[in-house]
Amino acid sequence: MSKRNSQTAKTAARERLRQERERQAKRDKARRQAIVAGGVVVVLAAAGGIGYAVVQANKPSGWDAVKNEKLVKPANTTGADGTTVVIGESTAKKTLVTYEDPRCPVCAQFEEAVGPTVKKDVDAGKYKLQYVGATFIDVNLPGVGSKNALSALGAALNVSPQAFLDYKTALYSTKWHPNEQDDKFKDDAYLIKVADTVSALKGNTAFQNDVKKGTFDKWALLMNDKFNADGKKYNFSGTPTLLMDGKKLTGRDGQNAPMSVGEFNTALQKALGQ
Repeated sequence: MSKRNSQTAKTAARERLRQERERQAKRDKARRQAIVAGGVVVVLAAAGGIGYAVVQANKPSGWDAVKNEKLVKPANTTGADGTTVVIGESTAKKTLVTYEDPRCPVCAQFEEAVGPTVKKDVDAGKYKLQYVGATFIDVNLPGVGSKNALSALGAALNVSPQAFLDYKTALYSTKWHPNEQDDKFKDDAYLIKVADTVSALKGNTAFQNDVKKGTFDKWALLMNDKFNADGKKYNFSGTPTLLMDGKKLTGRDGQNAPMSVGEFNTALQKALGQ
């Protein structure tokens, strides 16, 4: 082989080696970029997972989450939020407004002592009855029974005004009303058990489903908002409170709701202008 051919071969070999080194360098670079990109994806995924976990951890739950739910108003209510609950003859000129918390022991005493008289008066058309529910005991003690029972009362009202009244009477009865320290009304099964003593609610699947699903939970919260707003307007903060024409009906002490039929009738006659 001539020196010329030998030199040419060597040059060609060096060129092939150079090209191969360049290709390898490009492959190494591409591999490093892929590793870095993969690491970035892993980091971003981890950050995303942590972010999702933080969001989920801070997401409201239980009754806090109810505030963001869609409002379902019970039948037999009026007003923008369905928080106006008025029962009685439309021809009755005056309305007795009662403010009660389902867990309130004094409300239970009032209902047991005076409730039958109120019902008789309403049936006779002497006045209409407006109900406003409160849940402040859940905050004070604390618990969730007031809210849960108020939601169940909404489910009863959705059946009929009479079912609502009968169920309210049952919840406040000596047999079923718990000590205020015992948050028994938080239990749907207990609320349904009490409801089974009311003819219109006994075995009523629609009512029971509304209680279990919390259909009227948000309504219960808005009802308590009405209680708070009226309390500020008319200067009261507790239950039971009775109003007629924006003025309190009180017992002999001039401060609290009348707790006997005699005191109630005296206060009512004055409110009716009799």
